[in-house]
Amino acid sequence: MGATRRTFLAGSAATAAATLLPAARAQEAIPRPPENPILFSCKLSMVAKSIGTLEQRFAAVKELGYDGLDMDEAGNHSPEEVRAAVKATGLFVHNAINHKHWDVRHTSAEAAARDQALENLKHCIRVSHAAGGNGVLLVIGTSKDGPEGAARSRESIARAIPLAASLGQRILFENVWNGMFYQDDGPPDQKPDAWIEYIDSFRSPWVGLYFDIGNQARYCRPGEWIRALGSRIVKLDIKGYDTRPADKRKGFVDITAGDLDWAEVRKALADIGFAGWAAAEVRGGEKPRLAEVLAQMKRALLG
Repeated sequence: MGATRRTFLAGSAATAAATLLPAARAQEAIPRPPENPILFSCKLSMVAKSIGTLEQRFAAVKELGYDGLDMDEAGNHSPEEVRAAVKATGLFVHNAINHKHWDVRHTSAEAAARDQALENLKHCIRVSHAAGGNGVLLVIGTSKDGPEGAARSRESIARAIPLAASLGQRILFENVWNGMFYQDDGPPDQKPDAWIEYIDSFRSPWVGLYFDIGNQARYCRPGEWIRALGSRIVKLDIKGYDTRPADKRKGFVDITAGDLDWAEVRKALADIGFAGWAAAEVRGGEKPRLAEVLAQMKRALLG
């Protein structure tokens, strides 16, 4: 082999090594996956505003050991603001919520209200995308808008699916006390069939359920619903519930208080192979309270 060829090969090897080295370092920087399948977050509204700016509130959540944050004040911040806070703190924002979805509803009989609900949803999709998240929690409306509300909501929400798909965002319906897909005065063993029918009617992988375990405990055995809903459940909302108060609407408690059977919930989640985000939705506050909530979440979902 001549000197020219040896020089060429040596130079090529050095170039290849130099090219691969940044990639190797980048791989080293990728966080290792968690040892358990559940990632823990809280709602931004739980983080006391007295802690400081949006960036300072993000930093506090990260400091306490949460895996991420659910941006339930998305309507108050631009995508650019959220992106800047994420970049400054390194906190992962996995989801966005618009606080207007109760007031401006996809079930409304007014076309203008549905159009505004659609714009609000699109804003949240963009906020979640800007933050690096992958979903938007949505309360679709209320039964007070009449029996045609579900059909109206389906048509309205479907108009957001192209944007959601283009930005890699799931539109995730939350089961709430809105009179839809359950009987408000019904028994505590209701079935999820109506929810399943509604979700499946979209015929789209870009819709799913943000399953609130505490919300549903009043009307069902959560483990049965988890198994029936299966992969339709994409994320979890976590709060405690106690069925014993005479006024069932006062049954919400701290996550590990009450009589919710968390052992059965854990088993059901394992049965469907759930892996993903869980967000606390309870009373928040300063750092000590947020640390307490995180400990309760881990006790409930990990045992």
